[in-house]
Amino acid sequence: MKVLIAYVSRTGNTEKMAQYMAEGVRFAGHEPVLKKVSEIKKPEELQGYDAYLFGCPTYHRDMTQSMKTFLFLAQGAGLEGKVGGAFGSYTHSGDAPKYIYDTMEHVFRMRMTNLGSFNLLEHKINTPEGTRACQDYGRSVAEMLNA
Repeated sequence: MKVLIAYVSRTGNTEKMAQYMAEGVRFAGHEPVLKKVSEIKKPEELQGYDAYLFGCPTYHRDMTQSMKTFLFLAQGAGLEGKVGGAFGSYTHSGDAPKYIYDTMEHVFRMRMTNLGSFNLLEHKINTPEGTRACQDYGRSVAEMLNA
């Protein structure tokens, strides 16, 4: 089964998280597909996946404008009932992943991981613990496809 990992990354930190999440998806026996949200232009491009991980760093206690635009586009993709999770990096507040998770759960009506949204301080991403935490989150979302 295919898992789309769509993300925004300005400094490379959230992109690194996405790559570690992809490893976790592979550990669960599924195929990850990584894409920057800027590469996705139409709702139809979000179809054909079994699960979705959306990632965005937190800037000024919010998600980026490009993620907001992407979520409006994704609303037209018919993701109801699909498996999902949300993640992001931060230095201070870490609000963005929660907003994305809530949108996926309540607006798109997706079947979200019971782990909630996943936040990671930027300086912890490339540590063994940070790498493992990302892999575990990706794996747990992908394992929901096995249930």
